[in-house]
Amino acid sequence: MVKVLEVTFSGIILCAVTDDGAKIQAIPAFVVRDEAARQEKARLLSRILKGAVHDLGDGVLIVVRH
Repeated sequence: MVKVLEVTFSGIILCAVTDDGAKIQAIPAFVVRDEAARQEKARLLSRILKGAVHDLGDGVLIVVRH
């Protein structure tokens, strides 16, 4: 008999969009200096990665999958 193991990730941080790369560690980060461009980049990444954007303040947005 073969047992199948299924792994599902929920609540994972996919990437960050920030104004300073030094603020982010251990996840992919996109550095965008302009606030409007940073919001747009995060929105596009969330659509591509099928995630949601959360603004952490201080110039950091994260894209997560719930």
